[in-house]
Amino acid sequence: MTPKDIVLEFYKSDALLNKKVVRELLHPEFTIDWNSSEGFIQMNYQDMMSLIDQMAIAYIRSKIRISHIIQENNLVSLRFSHFVKTIENPREDMLLGNFFVIWEIKDDKLFKGFQMSYFS
Repeated sequence: MTPKDIVLEFYKSDALLNKKVVRELLHPEFTIDWNSSEGFIQMNYQDMMSLIDQMAIAYIRSKIRISHIIQENNLVSLRFSHFVKTIENPREDMLLGNFFVIWEIKDDKLFKGFQMSYFS
């Protein structure tokens, strides 16, 4: 798989609610530096697994709409909107936020991420 395919697999597979898929796609030394409207967050592999646990409790569906994706060597950049369906309102897609991220791929896995987001 190309680096772009790996990133697409992560975002198109509903991985953000599925730890099994995430384990297959994240490098064991995974890190992400995330600048959000809430401030700066730095996460490692275990932090990401905890975030997925929290999301799986609150949301029944997660959908990513990618508007741009560019690959250069082992780097993949994408711009996307993240929609979720809540347990309380399963019929409506709710915009969680808009994101831009640059992923470094290592050993065919997501290794380092640099992300910016604005939450809706």
